[in-house]
Amino acid sequence: MVYGPIAAYLVEAFPAKIRYTSLSLPYHIGNGVFGGLLPLIGLSVIAQTGNIYAGLYYPIIVAGITFIVGSLLLKETKHVLIWNELDTIGSAETEETVGRS
Repeated sequence: MVYGPIAAYLVEAFPAKIRYTSLSLPYHIGNGVFGGLLPLIGLSVIAQTGNIYAGLYYPIIVAGITFIVGSLLLKETKHVLIWNELDTIGSAETEETVGRS
């Protein structure tokens, strides 16, 4: 339920020429750091406070920060036609190839 909208947004958020690296690197680092440390941080908070629900603070805080940053900094891509980027890239590469000949 989460990965479909994320994938759709991320494809629209980056230009076609750098899309693969721009999607892969931050996505996997983010999942590795925030998701990988979740059990450690959650259990540490539970051990320090004694409250079994205190481990939920970390994912709630990360989700809140993500929502705020996303709301403020990410641009709307509703009217961006991503396939037009490929036409622009293809014509630029064709011009470079013709210019070399």
